[in-house]
Amino acid sequence: MSAKTNAEVVIGGKVYTLSGFESEEYLQKIASYINTKISEAEELDSFKHLTPDMRAILTELNIADDYFKAKAQVEKLELDLEAKEREIYNLKHDLISNQVQTETNTQRIEELEAENKELLLNKTKLEAALEDSLLGKVTSAKTDKKEEKETT
Repeated sequence: MSAKTNAEVVIGGKVYTLSGFESEEYLQKIASYINTKISEAEELDSFKHLTPDMRAILTELNIADDYFKAKAQVEKLELDLEAKEREIYNLKHDLISNQVQTETNTQRIEELEAENKELLLNKTKLEAALEDSLLGKVTSAKTDKKEEKETT
């Protein structure tokens, strides 16, 4: 746990001592923010005619307005972040599925290429055997015709 910090700050022209577990720089930043809100309110003509209590309430309302607007923006950003995280998760899931499908397809292509190579080799062998068989018949038929001619 951090040590307690005391910081002297000026708010609305008065010096205050703020204590907290935040850094002195942070406490000064808060005081500066409050001074900015007071200055913004003082720019309004109607602010000058208000009692000190009403001035304080108007400043507090402006600070509360900033707070709730910032809170709403944070909530919206958190919802956007959740949606983006879901989208990233889904995209990663799709990527993994596509990688698995690609690997499966690559394996199948390799199997089909090997099968095709084997079939082409068998085709070549069968064509050669058919050619030999046909040539053998043609040669045999020629020989038979020669022998017939010689015997006649």
